[in-house]
Amino acid sequence: MTLAYFDCFSGISGDMTLGALVDAGLSIEILRSELAKLNLPGYAITSEKVKRSGLAATKVHVVLDEKEQPARLLSDIKEIISDSSLSPAVKQKSLNIFQHLAVAEAKVHGTTPDKVHFHEVGAVDALVDIVGSVIGLDYLGITEIIGSPLNVGSGTVHTQHGKLPVPAPATVELLTGIPLYSSSITLELTTPTGAAIISTLATSFGPLPQISISRIAYGAGNKDLPGQPNVLRLMIGEPVSAYEEDTSIVIESNIDDMNPQLYNHLIETLMAKGAHDVYLTPIIMKKGRPAILLSVITDKSKSAEIVDTIFRETTSIGVRIQGVGRQKLSREIREIETNYGKIHVKISRRGDEIMTVTPEYEDCRRLAEEKQVPLKRIMEEAKKGSTA
Repeated sequence: MTLAYFDCFSGISGDMTLGALVDAGLSIEILRSELAKLNLPGYAITSEKVKRSGLAATKVHVVLDEKEQPARLLSDIKEIISDSSLSPAVKQKSLNIFQHLAVAEAKVHGTTPDKVHFHEVGAVDALVDIVGSVIGLDYLGITEIIGSPLNVGSGTVHTQHGKLPVPAPATVELLTGIPLYSSSITLELTTPTGAAIISTLATSFGPLPQISISRIAYGAGNKDLPGQPNVLRLMIGEPVSAYEEDTSIVIESNIDDMNPQLYNHLIETLMAKGAHDVYLTPIIMKKGRPAILLSVITDKSKSAEIVDTIFRETTSIGVRIQGVGRQKLSREIREIETNYGKIHVKISRRGDEIMTVTPEYEDCRRLAEEKQVPLKRIMEEAKKGSTA
């Protein structure tokens, strides 16, 4: 497992992300050749070593042939990426970032994602920043990203929609549920493009985790800042703990007036929205009233959507939210061939040691019905096949 920690003490933007990845070892020639697969003309990309407040960093420049850029719809961007010859993984992650960005922009402007006209973030340089960042992370073999709290800056920023407060509305929407703060620096430090990249790809946000660092890289922003280097620091290494670690949140609510038949649908909906786990606990409230304690474990980045779902799908009028640290076994989903057919199994490890093997219940149930054999025999067969 290769972990990347994005230290956003001076914010994050698309070009800062690209600069940090090039500083970490992504060859600019490889970046150019991969981006050429987009078949997107009208730009040149270069890199140079610079200093920001005395700190050496890499600055990536995306130079456009034409300053005025067309406003693109999400469908236009999807077509550009989908029709490219990039790897499926790079395509999908890039599309996820733009989809996340479209949802945020749609909410801000009171429309739907398919009708959003991307101006700044639909331009060639934004496409290069986002797709190039995904290319760089893939090239460097990054398997997990953790972000620090984000410095968003302060003041105002000029956009196609006029002068807007910092952080820009789309940036705030993208960073809902993610720890951020505003420094005294009157500049937009975290841009919508940077916010879209980190909020989509990072699994959690918080302090530097236990990590054995192998590389430290710096991506430069455009300007020098008063009192601090305008850089994005990227630390790459391996987790120190034998267990994977992350930070999550627990969202809870006491519910005493809801039809119990609704809970099964609620659990399925919350899991589909990104919950790690959902569970119900019988409790006794004041005046001896029986109730249900609803508990949802999820990432901070999913908190707004989870809370919204709870209010829409239950009779709750309030929730409690608290941060928790988690240690967990590394997990791998593998498809194996058994005497009864193909079954997906989840293999959990502590380092190289296999700790548990869990066959996918729905696969086993389906084969048990098809083959007319006991379900437990299918599950036993799956466990044997996964450790063979």
